[in-house]
Amino acid sequence: MALHHKSPYKGWVGWLDSRLPIIYAADKVVGRQHPTPRNLNYWWSFGSIAGLCLVIQILTGIVLVMHYTPHVSMAFDSVEHIMRDVNYGWLLRYIHAVGASMFFIVVYIHIFRGLYYGSYKTPREVLWWLGVIILVLMMATAFMGYVLPWGQMSFWGATVITNLFSAFPLIGEPIVTWLWGGFSVDNPTLNRFFSLHYLMPFLIVGVVCLHILALNAFGSNNPLGIDTKGPQDVIPFHPYYTVKDFVGFGVFFMVFAWFVFFAPNYLGHPDNYIEANPMVTPAHIVPEWYFLPFYAILRAIPDKLGGVLAMFSAIIVLFFLPWLDSSKVRSGTFRPMFKWSFWVFGIVCIGLGYLGGKPAEGAYVMWARVLTAYYFLHFLVILPLIAKYEKPLPLPKSIGTPVLKK
Repeated sequence: MALHHKSPYKGWVGWLDSRLPIIYAADKVVGRQHPTPRNLNYWWSFGSIAGLCLVIQILTGIVLVMHYTPHVSMAFDSVEHIMRDVNYGWLLRYIHAVGASMFFIVVYIHIFRGLYYGSYKTPREVLWWLGVIILVLMMATAFMGYVLPWGQMSFWGATVITNLFSAFPLIGEPIVTWLWGGFSVDNPTLNRFFSLHYLMPFLIVGVVCLHILALNAFGSNNPLGIDTKGPQDVIPFHPYYTVKDFVGFGVFFMVFAWFVFFAPNYLGHPDNYIEANPMVTPAHIVPEWYFLPFYAILRAIPDKLGGVLAMFSAIIVLFFLPWLDSSKVRSGTFRPMFKWSFWVFGIVCIGLGYLGGKPAEGAYVMWARVLTAYYFLHFLVILPLIAKYEKPLPLPKSIGTPVLKK
């Protein structure tokens, strides 16, 4: 007997869904069939906004690549051609460049929301891991994209960052040679980075799909950090949260448009409007702003290998967070000690970002070492101790209780 999907929809929608149940599947993920905690606030809109940013980056990137030439003698000129000669090429390029920064801002806010409300705790460990993997893929994609304009900071940033792998004994030099496609950053390097930069966003889409699948396995976390206990605690995702997300989209687009039309180069580096010259080293080599906290950690360690290991460990430690913070209470709202440590940690991350953009000298290095030490102490010492000794506030009996009381 053949299995048959009986569509719950009427008319041509039902006819199509009974033969290709993508509408029902979407409804289960982000529609009326998807029960969602009724107390989600606007901090939960940043996940949807991040998905919107990914779509914008892919669409603008596909169009830009039609006019870009991945060759060291033509890459810089092809970018200038896009800016000056292609119809609305300046707009596409600024949307893509500013969009990368907006994407990281939204994702960082999304991560810090997860940190505060304990979205990494059981049973959402895999959901958290997939989110960290998305962040790593974003960093790799953004780094390779930053090389493509072939400006001074593109060239020297690629040279410095890829050279970091040479710190690893035995395997370091072969890795650098493979990344370069030779013995210096040159045309093979640009071609490899161009190919991977075009490929990796689609890999991110695949991981995002797994991220959404993992989210639907146990549902969204919520500001109270407690599980739903019945129909009184949930509402359908659509129309309630789709409307809420569209309000978030509107605010996001206003901020996005301000940067695109009034300050498109504010988040970039002016040296990247100078064509790459291997014979002239910039006075101060810095990556894009979203890498600066990790760059500060790298430079804070006086040993090259130690700095590289610290930089990678700053991300790897996030994978172990579900076990480092063993408190049974998820939400920081009910954890007085954790709440203070969270805000101090946020200030430390901002401080590392500031120091990453400063020269590696004098007091800047000293403070970078202090903040780097605190960064790792927060995860490895402070969170486990807080989880052990903290006395959380009493939790509500259900999500519906405080919501309906209001």
